[in-house]
Amino acid sequence: MSSIHAPRTNNGAAADQPQKWGRVLLSGGTDWPRLGRIRSRADEDENAPPDLPEPHILRSLANVQVVAVYTSSSSCHAIALDTAGNAWVWGRNTSAALGIPTVEYVSENAPRRIAPSDLGAPAGTRFVHGATGRSHSIIVGSNGRVWTAGANNLGQCAHEPSPEVTAFKLVSGPSRPGAAELEHVVAASAGITFSLFLTASGRVYACGSGEKGQLGVGRTGEHIATGNKTAFDVEPEPVLVKGFEGKRIVQIASGQQHSIALDDTGVVYVWGYNGYCRLGLGNQKDVLIPQPVPQFTGPNEKTMGMMIVAGPTNSVVIDKQGMYWMAGKWKNSGDGSSGQPYTTFRVIQEIMGCKIFAVSCGGVSHFALAPDEDDGGIMTIAWGQGCQHNELGLGPNEPKSMTKPTRHQPLIGIDVFAVASGQNTVYYLVTPNEKYSDLPRHPVDLETPEECVVCVQDHGEDDSPLACDKCDSPYHLGCLKPPLSAIPDGEWFCPACAAHAAPKRQRSDVVYKEDDGTDGLAEKSDDKESDSEKSESDPEYGGRKRKAPVRDSAGYKRTRSGH
Repeated sequence: MSSIHAPRTNNGAAADQPQKWGRVLLSGGTDWPRLGRIRSRADEDENAPPDLPEPHILRSLANVQVVAVYTSSSSCHAIALDTAGNAWVWGRNTSAALGIPTVEYVSENAPRRIAPSDLGAPAGTRFVHGATGRSHSIIVGSNGRVWTAGANNLGQCAHEPSPEVTAFKLVSGPSRPGAAELEHVVAASAGITFSLFLTASGRVYACGSGEKGQLGVGRTGEHIATGNKTAFDVEPEPVLVKGFEGKRIVQIASGQQHSIALDDTGVVYVWGYNGYCRLGLGNQKDVLIPQPVPQFTGPNEKTMGMMIVAGPTNSVVIDKQGMYWMAGKWKNSGDGSSGQPYTTFRVIQEIMGCKIFAVSCGGVSHFALAPDEDDGGIMTIAWGQGCQHNELGLGPNEPKSMTKPTRHQPLIGIDVFAVASGQNTVYYLVTPNEKYSDLPRHPVDLETPEECVVCVQDHGEDDSPLACDKCDSPYHLGCLKPPLSAIPDGEWFCPACAAHAAPKRQRSDVVYKEDDGTDGLAEKSDDKESDSEKSESDPEYGGRKRKAPVRDSAGYKRTRSGH
């Protein structure tokens, strides 16, 4: 599973510390119905949503303070969480993975917002964690309860097996062994046909198919079903994963058919399918009960685990000194391929000198973040073989794939603090700064007027309208209510976009349109500070403000400041 979030424990941010938030960038594929699927020439459509060859600002969330994005190497959909505790979902909707029946996909340009109250959660509940499998999704609430939706043919949604769970539904467990008391869930991960839940007590529970030992209960339950058909155990109710007695697990991660866990001392555990040696144990024998990886059991504390990530056929561990270790198959040819997998965890030599603090593995992409000692910023490192949709985002004139780790040039100067790689799309959480304002936006071009939307006049270069950082709508400073005396530093959002981003439960004076990708014009609240007002007044999120786009003689849209 791949996710991005501000650095924090699995229990969420401390009550006395504000959550770190950022803006969402994305690169790679956006043609959700067809991503990762074989297409004939007859299937080609020149009007199909584009692949993005470099990171773009996602306009639909450009004024939303996002604290986490969750996706996985087998997923073509994603879940984002904002500072208000709402979830935003988009992408492929196979088997109602987004909790919406009969819809093929939800555009990233009009993500669906889900508030805890929409799912019947008690007042005060916030969404704090999420996970995505190939065709199902998990959302975790601050009250320790879990909601799931999507494919459930093998009980992977923690409900009695059925073709699909068409709307997010409350999970009845997990319950503490030998008691009726419900465990408080703080995090989740998901594979193709199974799910894991981590509790505040440090226990791990699993549900779904036990075919490759993914449930970690010591058996697969293989048996003859009918005729020549073989079946395996199915656990629709979360069961306790074995092998962690006396241990406190603090992180979990899942690939397509395997999982990794990290305890509070730094010991790394692996279990499930071991094809291509993805468990890093030196063999390809499936593991039915979590087994510690000898390389990360000590006694040298610096070489024990600090962070874990699971790719589709590989596993990654970051040790306590920031070294990057990989096991399994992570490329298509050469050392590390199917013929020569990393049988045990090996250091990636090219980044040995970097102190890695965040990582992500997608379908074929790999990312790492490290401090840049030269300029004091953040260095984004990317590589991956077989990238077909520009998911690495290295630039329109750069290779789609890169077999060796390389510095991500378009993100130099961008304060990236987390990355999440999906099957064919990559998301980045960044702190807005001046360089961020120069990034392209997705969609690139919007049909907006050239004149101020209030006075419908163009006063020339001496009084150029401001462009909203989300919708590009132009406003003269004096036409705003209240008027602005100077161009604001940092981000600026027009009244409609600022109002549209505010949580519904906190904005009783605002009338909203349906979340259909349009921005309903609304009156700004006087007693609630808008997202744009926060960013303008907070120097941490400062930057240069864009002026309204204009069209040159060729019809190309550009900003008045020449950017």
